Amino acid sequence: MQPLFALDKGDNMPDCALTPVGDTQRYNLQQFKDKVLYVDFWASWCGPCAKSFPFLNNLDKKYQGQDLKIIGINLDENPIDAQDFLAKYPANFTVVADIGEQCAKTFAVKAMPSSYLVDKKGVIRHVQLGFRTDEAKALDTLLEQLLAE
Repeated sequence: MQPLFALDKGDNMPDCALTPVGDTQRYNLQQFKDKVLYVDFWASWCGPCAKSFPFLNNLDKKYQGQDLKIIGINLDENPIDAQDFLAKYPANFTVVADIGEQCAKTFAVKAMPSSYLVDKKGVIRHVQLGFRTDEAKALDTLLEQLLAE
């Protein structure tokens, strides 16, 4: 069932079944509930998404070994589009496909990219629509706070 409005700060993170790009293993978001999650919905045609990947790679490297899990959720209809994007903009973090866009519908994604910072209890603490490099420092600071909780 699709929510009537987009998920926002303070809402519980929904569960979604996701498939890693180029793999058949399945993930679900609830399996990472004991970690801080950075959930990023993206698509190959999204210009700001290309700018966000270096930022996400830097976060992944900076917080390696800590309780942070970055998950890029691709919404391309054609998996080859996602693979071509990843060839240009490699991801050091987990990238999964949202086949049928069920997860995007559950989150009621409104923009590309849409990012959700989720605390270790599974509560959405921040929603970021779009990506602007001038907001990267604020996101990094918020992540530090969530990891310290």
